[in-house]
Amino acid sequence: MEFSKKHSFQQRLSYTTLSDLAQALIDGTVYEIVQGLLDIQHLTEKNLYNQRQKLHSEHRVLKQDLLRKHRLALQSCKSHNVTVLKTNQKAETEALEQRVKDEQRMMDEKIIAEIDQKVIDQQNTLEKAGVPGFYITTNPQEVTMQMNLLELILKLQQKEEKSGTLP
Repeated sequence: MEFSKKHSFQQRLSYTTLSDLAQALIDGTVYEIVQGLLDIQHLTEKNLYNQRQKLHSEHRVLKQDLLRKHRLALQSCKSHNVTVLKTNQKAETEALEQRVKDEQRMMDEKIIAEIDQKVIDQQNTLEKAGVPGFYITTNPQEVTMQMNLLELILKLQQKEEKSGTLP
């Protein structure tokens, strides 16, 4: 499977594209641009992860507070009101669970939108820098090819850094 995936990627890159890419990499500027984009991406991912973790923690606290409130209410409740109280508490719990579910979904949608925007920003930056194969697209196959190109650029950068041939 891995071989056929790599093989189809190599088939889709024309000799001209590879030659143009090699030309674009000569002075090291593209490596700096890619590294900058990678740094921005990592910061964005870390920030989004922290936002999601914060929301998760807030939800955990809300659930714990509601449970505590329910326990206290049950302890002080007269026996003839327990059924009504439990019904109300069940409704409160379900409402909180729905709120948590909705807020998590909205957060996940926000994260996806922000990541999609980062992809567009990266494509735009690399296209403006003249890196062959990069342009704004949402086509999954084209995005995958661009990701493979970025991976190739990063591997070439690592090899050149090891050999000391980067300017």
